[in-house]
Amino acid sequence: MSTVDHDVIVVGAGPNGLLAAGELTLAGVRPLVLDKLPAPNPTPKANGLVGRVSEALDRRGLFTALGGVDRPRPIPHFQFGALDLDMSGLTGNALYALPVPQLRMEQVLAERAAELGVPVRRGHEVVGLEQDADRVTLHLSTPDGELSLTARYVVAADGGRSAVRKLCGIGFPGITETDFVGRTGRVAIDPPVAVPGTGELDVPGLGRLRSGTFRRTERGLFAYGMFQPGLYSVAAFEYGGSGDPKADDWTRDDIELPELAAAVERVLGAPVPLGAPPTGAFAQASTVSNSRQAERYRHGRVLLAGDAAHVHSGMGGPGLNLGMTDVVNLGWKLAAAVRGWAPADLLDSYHRERHPVGERVLMHSRAQTALIGPGPHITALRELMDELLANPANVQHVSDLMSGADTRYDMGSTEDHDLTGRWLPDLPLDTAAGPTRVAEVARSGRPLLLDLGGGRAKVAAAWEDRVDVLVAATPEAPAGGVLVRPDGHVAWAGDDPDALEGALRRWFGEPT
Repeated sequence: MSTVDHDVIVVGAGPNGLLAAGELTLAGVRPLVLDKLPAPNPTPKANGLVGRVSEALDRRGLFTALGGVDRPRPIPHFQFGALDLDMSGLTGNALYALPVPQLRMEQVLAERAAELGVPVRRGHEVVGLEQDADRVTLHLSTPDGELSLTARYVVAADGGRSAVRKLCGIGFPGITETDFVGRTGRVAIDPPVAVPGTGELDVPGLGRLRSGTFRRTERGLFAYGMFQPGLYSVAAFEYGGSGDPKADDWTRDDIELPELAAAVERVLGAPVPLGAPPTGAFAQASTVSNSRQAERYRHGRVLLAGDAAHVHSGMGGPGLNLGMTDVVNLGWKLAAAVRGWAPADLLDSYHRERHPVGERVLMHSRAQTALIGPGPHITALRELMDELLANPANVQHVSDLMSGADTRYDMGSTEDHDLTGRWLPDLPLDTAAGPTRVAEVARSGRPLLLDLGGGRAKVAAAWEDRVDVLVAATPEAPAGGVLVRPDGHVAWAGDDPDALEGALRRWFGEPT
């Protein structure tokens, strides 16, 4: 094989790229991270984590670092298409949420990458790419001039306008919507409209609005979130753009506060007193929203993750949940390929498993976008949806869809255990070292065999260089043994030692 500069280059130093670097490092591969920006982008973007990603980050010890308390816990209420989703009565609610601005996420993940010794080079823009059977060559524009670097693999986490995806010629079919004008901003709101201690807004003529929710009217959509007392992120979306991408594909940064306040009043039909925040003032307007998915997530030695693989409406907050769980699925598989023990089709399983998940997110985010549209027909549809969401079974279905809890991968197992292919719950564990839980024993990012009384630990002895084994007890053990992939999904559960050995070979290669 030709000499290469790096095993893996990750393009993009946003949350997905930085998490990918951490996952690769935990799996024994030291990547290089490149980003075209000279410094992190301070523009407000995502405002929190919604769904399975909270649990995934807990299993890497990152949940509390991002502001979570103790461990993820399901939230009793959320919204689907600006309709209330009451999950307070569900026994299997898996919808988690953690409010945290994207810039803070990037800071925490950058600190973790630095602790792990991951080099990050900023101001490095990919302008060319070529690959052969052994390596990928990236041609870069840098502050010091042109540069070419080679790697055995490249992870493209460089956003919805991914240069890497375009250079690979990967199609990005979907739709671009321009029939609205959206205005967003970071603002101050003072009492009495800002209700002290609750995060609510008490708008005269409307009543109380809850932080993190949407209010749909016949004129548009209003949303807001509070990150600290008095400081809010506010958005107002109005219908009536031309619908012509050529005419309306624009974004204006730093609009004036009166323009945002006027849009809020038009949507709500009542004024909300918006003031300038003490620091970090920002507002923008745009007329474009994309809903697209890459035709394939792998092109030879290049793999797409996050927005480079899919973009969609932010309704329901699915973006980081989808992108970061892409990364958790990919990281260990790519490291296995670099280290030489990956089964032949392991990297191909990344597209096979994640592309359908992306399709479902596009489906439900588009459905939510439709539900906030104008007109009496949409209003009637919302009334019907409200009736359907009074049924707990329907609430469970929608909650699982939004959280990703309905994801089940085909593990090719001959034992049809209900856990196989699914996310392993955070079981309480009683071990020789004392009580713990699944999330705490998954911090290494390695495959894990839980021997829950089935005497299966010895079967995995030949894989001790890549699979951790833990003998433990748990109330109402789901099986005698559970083999868990680093992405948290169950590769095998049961009692048959031959089936366990088959799963070990299937996912973690031949023993040493």
